[in-house]
Amino acid sequence: MLVLSRQIDQTIMIGDEIEVKVVGIRGDKVKLGIKAPAHVSVHRREVYERIRQEKKQKAGSVPQPGPHAA
Repeated sequence: MLVLSRQIDQTIMIGDEIEVKVVGIRGDKVKLGIKAPAHVSVHRREVYERIRQEKKQKAGSVPQPGPHAA
């Protein structure tokens, strides 16, 4: 894991397309702004995990065709 120190209004780049900017700091919370292309999903970790779980459950509930299905 790369650990960087940034101040308000400072930015880091991830590749050529993703920009992460510190837009605010209040107490022990940091507010980040993220610019990314539309094809890149950006979620908080807990939301990402919930989406993954829902996709996993949905995939498990879809009936799979049997060996003789056309």
